[in-house]
Amino acid sequence: MAETRGERARHWRYEELPGVDLLRAHYIRKSFVRHTHEHFVIAAIADGVEVFHHGSGDQYAGAGALALVNPDTPHTGRAGVPEGWQYGAVYPSPDVVAAIAAETTTLRGTPGFVTPVLDDPYTVHLVHQMLRATDEGNPLAADTLLRVIVTRLLRLNGGTLPRREVRTAGARTAARARAVLEERMATPPTLEQLAAGLGTSPFALLRAFRGTYGMPPHTWLTDARVRRARRLLDAGTTPSEAAVTVGFTDQPHLNRHFSRIVGVPPGAYQRERKNVQDARGDRSVASGAWQWNGQQGMSTRTYGPVTEAARPPRAQGTRSRREGRSRTAPWYGTHSASGSPSDSPGSPSA
Repeated sequence: MAETRGERARHWRYEELPGVDLLRAHYIRKSFVRHTHEHFVIAAIADGVEVFHHGSGDQYAGAGALALVNPDTPHTGRAGVPEGWQYGAVYPSPDVVAAIAAETTTLRGTPGFVTPVLDDPYTVHLVHQMLRATDEGNPLAADTLLRVIVTRLLRLNGGTLPRREVRTAGARTAARARAVLEERMATPPTLEQLAAGLGTSPFALLRAFRGTYGMPPHTWLTDARVRRARRLLDAGTTPSEAAVTVGFTDQPHLNRHFSRIVGVPPGAYQRERKNVQDARGDRSVASGAWQWNGQQGMSTRTYGPVTEAARPPRAQGTRSRREGRSRTAPWYGTHSASGSPSDSPGSPSA
């Protein structure tokens, strides 16, 4: 769990769900720089508003909506209201999504999301149920909910992603430049040196690279360094060693960029990844989960220093404040004698 000035975030894995990353966070001042993910992003907004630049403009996702980003798609992220935004996110790998799509949909080719924001409180509710299932060590519920979530989103907002074919001379040059940067990540050339080695001019390369990958070479390089640092941290490399290996000057340099892209510092990230089966205990306080208090359909939301009653999500997503009242966060599960999340919400067609 990483905490900074009232903000909280936890980025972790659940070993029974290979190929899936998980995040629960409350950000207020956090601003994510332009970056990409190797996995899909399914971010379920519980409270507040997130604004993220995607494609040609800003997208707004309020409480009851999902922010959906396909792999390798440049985007940013920031708060859209003063109180920030709270959300839970699931990051399934392309292989995981493709396997679910092949079994439960008629999509052919590479599946993906058509629009970046979907107002669907029911699926938001399912995402938070799934996160709670991982907190409680319930792999059957977590796996079931993951499959229902992905299937539902692909049926509501799915399509076949276009194949990225390198056809133009500019795109081919950009691809060659990317290969050079990947090979020389720790000691990259200048833009002029890179362009000269490829037989083009600096500005021509800059235009080609931005047009192909959605960001200039130096921004792409920072993103790629953080990606590689994540893999090194997953393998047990210390943050200081990972920083130097990928080309950052020192660990504080890695910390700054890592937090602005992943959402947590590398040390907190690595601790969670090393300990995917945390000792059981009061996970509601540690992770910000919403837990039952056993009072006739009411739950207690414990997130930071404030505790308040929360009801199930309404039928339509709204902004976080209207007429002086805050939008409450969705439940993680339906009340039961065991206090566990409800059983599967039905077939994937739910």
